[in-house]
Amino acid sequence: MANAEFTNLDADGLRAYMHSHQENEYLLIDVRQHEEYQAGHIAGARLLPLGELSARIGELPVDRDVIFY
Repeated sequence: MANAEFTNLDADGLRAYMHSHQENEYLLIDVRQHEEYQAGHIAGARLLPLGELSARIGELPVDRDVIFY
C-alpha cells in the first residue's frame, strides 16, 4: 500500500478544502446508508456505505484525495 496521509476535518475545514480545490482533485464518499443518502447529501458525493467499504476499497482512486463523511 502506498504511503497514505489522513486528516480529520470539521465542517468548516471541509468547506474551506472544497473552496480551495477543484472538484477533480478529490472524491467525496458518503458512508451512510442508502436511505440517509437519499434524504440529503453533499452535492457530488458518492454513496459507499461503511459496511461495504472494505469489499469495495479497490474502487477508490489513488490519484486524488478521498474524503469520507
